[in-house]
Amino acid sequence: MKHRGQESEFGFLPAWRDGDILTKLSLFVFGLGNFAHKQYVKGCMLISVEILGLVLFFSKGLSKITALPGLGGEGGQTRVKVNGFWTYVNSDPSVVVLLHGIAAIFLTLIFLWFATVALRSAFKAQVQIENHGKARSFGEDLKALTNTDAPILLMTLPTLGILMFTILPLIFMITMAFTSFDSDNPTNFTWVGLENFGKVFSNEGGSVNLNLFLGVLGWTLVWAFFATFLNYFLGMFLAMLINRRSTWGKSFWRAIFSLSVAVPQFVSLLVLRSMLQPEGAFNRLLQSSGLTDHALPFFTDPTWARVTVIIINLWIGIPYTVMQVTGILQNIPGELYEAARLDGASWWQTYRSVTMPYMLFVMTPYLITTFTANVNNFNVIYLLSGGDPTPVGDSAGKTDLLITWLYKLTVDRGDYNIGAVIGILTFIVLSTVALITYRRSGSYRNEEGFQ
Repeated sequence: MKHRGQESEFGFLPAWRDGDILTKLSLFVFGLGNFAHKQYVKGCMLISVEILGLVLFFSKGLSKITALPGLGGEGGQTRVKVNGFWTYVNSDPSVVVLLHGIAAIFLTLIFLWFATVALRSAFKAQVQIENHGKARSFGEDLKALTNTDAPILLMTLPTLGILMFTILPLIFMITMAFTSFDSDNPTNFTWVGLENFGKVFSNEGGSVNLNLFLGVLGWTLVWAFFATFLNYFLGMFLAMLINRRSTWGKSFWRAIFSLSVAVPQFVSLLVLRSMLQPEGAFNRLLQSSGLTDHALPFFTDPTWARVTVIIINLWIGIPYTVMQVTGILQNIPGELYEAARLDGASWWQTYRSVTMPYMLFVMTPYLITTFTANVNNFNVIYLLSGGDPTPVGDSAGKTDLLITWLYKLTVDRGDYNIGAVIGILTFIVLSTVALITYRRSGSYRNEEGFQ
């Protein structure tokens, strides 16, 4: 039987279906098929991985996994047998038990996935023998990593980074939402199921409830919408204004925006926060000039505070938009504008039919990313208003976003379980909005180009 040898044919199902007996046994004894096909170096490497994995699992991993149901034992102690007698010893904190258990399960799943790698490697050697009379040597495998198999080499480290620093912490956060890990149980806590979700979605009062969650969620979406699209359209307007042929000093205006981008964001936010306080420079200037006889409630009135943070975010975000939009405007095909002029289109018709569709086609992924970043825009809210004003008894202020509320719940209050629930709900909202928006965009539906 001859195989074409395409990469798609080296998947798990084809390998299990078409592999010989030694190839199939490689799923359980790593490297067995490679040894049979005279790939001795690769076989030794695979069997070494299996031996190491099994030793670690039975010496450490199994005990970490079995400790998960109890999260370290009640009262911070575990019953163990010492010199033939049962006794109680202090156990690890529950958060350590939880982290170690999740990491052990995570590594066990990776080990099981690696078993499929061993199977596919043996099947690949089998196909090479059937097609070419011999399997590829170890030296040829190394050489292939810089040529045909280069994607495997280049994507290994990024993939490991995503697994260790994104997926694993995300799973840890999700599991924390089903525990009693808070300021009252900082060391030893237990599983509580959906109790924490019940607190968030109930109206029984307290510092966390459904009305508060819906209020923060609604403001978060309103903030993200205005922070994204006001910055985008006003930045586009300024970029188009600078890009006009009749505009004098284009380089000067672009340099001004570049300098404003160079100023650290937190410096601008802290300075503006100080200036907008009741005794700040802005209120003093208004009162001394006679424009008002009292301090304006920039951060003490909910409506004033929300409008203030949106406007100040324009000062922070528009320069970035101007710099990005300028490059795209200069790359819009000139024949599109020429055709519009020949058809007698006005400036508004040209903008609506040429400029705007082209900009949206190119920048839709950027807008989705910006919207997501604004939902999680911790800096602007926390450094500017701190989430204030905050009603008495509430754990979130009127300008708090989901991300700043999560920070207050975890860092300030120690309610890590409720914070984990808020983190899960934030992820659900963001992923839903991003996927729906992107799948409906021209960038997704028409990847060939702008028409």
